[in-house]
Amino acid sequence: MHDPQDMNPQYLEDLATGYWHSEVLFTAVERGLFSLLEPDGKTVTALAGELGYDAATLERFIHALSALGLVFQAGGYCGNTKLSRKYLVRGAADYQGDSILWRKYLVTNWKTLDQCLEKGTRTLFPPAEEPEAAVRERFRRYCLGMDCVVKNKIEQILPIFSGLKTPRSILDVGSGLGAFSIGFLKQFEGATATLLDMCQVLEYASETHAGQPYSGRIEYRPTNVLEPWDLPEKYDIVILSNIVHAFAETEIEHVLSETIDHLSDDGLLIVHDFFLEHNPEKAALSDLNMLINTYNGKVYSGDWVRRQLEKRGLTSTELIPLKSDTAILVAAKKPDKLTGLCLSPLQQLATQIQSLGFDLVKEIDVTSIQVPEWVGLKCEFGCDSFNSSHCPPNCIDPEKTRSMLNDYMKCLLLQGTPPTRAFQTLVLQAEHTAFKAGYYKAFSLWSGPCSICLDCGGRGNCTNHKNARPSMESSGIDVFETVRRAGLSLKTLPENDDYVKYFGILLLE
Repeated sequence: MHDPQDMNPQYLEDLATGYWHSEVLFTAVERGLFSLLEPDGKTVTALAGELGYDAATLERFIHALSALGLVFQAGGYCGNTKLSRKYLVRGAADYQGDSILWRKYLVTNWKTLDQCLEKGTRTLFPPAEEPEAAVRERFRRYCLGMDCVVKNKIEQILPIFSGLKTPRSILDVGSGLGAFSIGFLKQFEGATATLLDMCQVLEYASETHAGQPYSGRIEYRPTNVLEPWDLPEKYDIVILSNIVHAFAETEIEHVLSETIDHLSDDGLLIVHDFFLEHNPEKAALSDLNMLINTYNGKVYSGDWVRRQLEKRGLTSTELIPLKSDTAILVAAKKPDKLTGLCLSPLQQLATQIQSLGFDLVKEIDVTSIQVPEWVGLKCEFGCDSFNSSHCPPNCIDPEKTRSMLNDYMKCLLLQGTPPTRAFQTLVLQAEHTAFKAGYYKAFSLWSGPCSICLDCGGRGNCTNHKNARPSMESSGIDVFETVRRAGLSLKTLPENDDYVKYFGILLLE
């Protein structure tokens, strides 16, 4: 993710050469280089012979793959790294090569971005008279690619549902090969799954799962999800995985209506997708990917999707970020059905607070907050706000700050931007949100002199103690070191117009 305080043009150079990385990976995967290196690695000369490459040139290619962390080399010998062995060797359980090659397939479409922006829509389409065999092959490549992606996500999603009783039935809408449902079938041995997708996709899915221990628990229902669904029952779990971003708003209305019609009263709806609030850089690029490669697709905010669910009578969780580029929402007709999910209350609170307008909200260890002696000296000798109503010596001294931190076990680090009053108002909202969520000891420290009251500016005799809060720095906290210990960056600013970051902390019990 770009750091707006980083003014080094190297960032632009790296953006411009991003395709170098892609092409190296595409070529190695497409030629099966990583598979050829199994099980024990090979000499570069032997590998060149199998690939039909010039040995001296392959040496340079191997050097680049080594620099990218995908192979190791020593004394003319090379082998896979742990990452490549797990994800890039054909036949491996976690193989991601089909997803990578699908990305390569989309490169041609991406070169039409300029025309898409001009026309306001996708401009490159498959041939009108595309042979049936070519259509099937394209579907298969797409299904394999998406199956790789979902397999990578489902392991992160399943623990959220580990506390549930075995669901009786699962409906997987736009299922592809069904990797999402297969994960649930493996976890809940008494469950059955219905896969809903186009005929060509389900034919391939049926071939893929034939003979598997769970294959008898899968029903295939060829359906255009934009038409009425002919289903005989309601389901305990309905899955919309990477479906919402494929359609326009009006099309989603139909999909959600059908979904809710087929969700049992005690059931759960799972929406897995890109959302604009989570991994914003990747979500924005995925939105362009939908513009270029779909008829009506776009990436929506989690807030918009939640409102669509609420309009239809469902209650949903906050956005649940995965440790990747996507997130999930879980919704139910009965709110109490969400209480059985294995969600961290603090994670839910952090997501809710970030949606107030912060750039980032991150849980940190209270012990990582640094309160050295020198910070107070910087206030007394170097700041014209010294002796203001909420600055030293009229605020918390470092010793009291250290004692106060001992009263807390949890903390959220809040990152935002100027103006100061707007940021401090957000911090207050975060504290109130935490209090209403049950964190009765919630207490916040923000950034800069108190600017809450327009007529005071932090320099008058405070009469608004209800909303005034101390700043981190005035309380003796080393903000730079605390932020860096959280794994974030914060730099001194040499120019007046450099990008400014504000930080606050929200202490919880």
